[in-house]
Amino acid sequence: MSRIAQKFAELKTQGRKALIPFVTAGDPNPAVTVPLMHAMVAVGADLLELGVPFSDPMAEGPTIQKACERALLHNVSLRDVLAMVKEFRQTDSQTPVVLMGYMNPVEVMGYQNFARVAAEAGVDGLLTVDMPPEEAVDLVAALVAVEIDPIFLLAPTTMDTRMAMICAAARGFVYYVSLKGVTGAANLDIDLVGQKMEQIRRHTQIPIGVGFGIRDAESARRVAAVADAVVVGSAVVNRVAENAEQPEKIQEAVCSLLREMRAAMDS
Repeated sequence: MSRIAQKFAELKTQGRKALIPFVTAGDPNPAVTVPLMHAMVAVGADLLELGVPFSDPMAEGPTIQKACERALLHNVSLRDVLAMVKEFRQTDSQTPVVLMGYMNPVEVMGYQNFARVAAEAGVDGLLTVDMPPEEAVDLVAALVAVEIDPIFLLAPTTMDTRMAMICAAARGFVYYVSLKGVTGAANLDIDLVGQKMEQIRRHTQIPIGVGFGIRDAESARRVAAVADAVVVGSAVVNRVAENAEQPEKIQEAVCSLLREMRAAMDS
């Protein structure tokens, strides 16, 4: 059983939902990332989603685009991100870590080489925004061979037949994009999200995480009522951005938001 599966099983026995914060690795500088990962776990994060900086992050709104730009000013590469995960694993062997990014850096490393190095570093899952499952057969095989979960996206516009195919390929959890738009968009419709959860659960028994549009404790609470996991990206990255010039303030800014979300989700 993967670390991701173990974590969701543990949460299920507790009657709790997973809180999954996203940060861009190396934002605003590489020294911030690993201590921030530990701090987020300390205040209630169950899994961590670590963004791999990329020059053309097509699924992202301005907030995460700028986070990538700040990280790339320090030349943060995929190998640097893997090194951060390895450093995190020196003192945390339990918290699942999912890498989220785009295919180019993985293609450059090669599927087998990436999978080997990522597994050695302690990566648990990979979500590549621009790799649809029908084109991911070789990548999925390389990941599964080293017990890394391939994670795929579902959108509000995903047709039922395609939803079944994506769910069949996914492991760890399925990531439902709650909005038609990029990260950081607004107007989250919880009733519609609930309806989609029912539809997705007809195709899979693995957990379903919901992301995009979750910006505060109340929206986290409402999503947790219908989904297995709440993924928080732009709201966290905004806290990083607001304190980019004073990195020593980032941990508390991020952790105060996560504390509020954790409390609301558990209430």
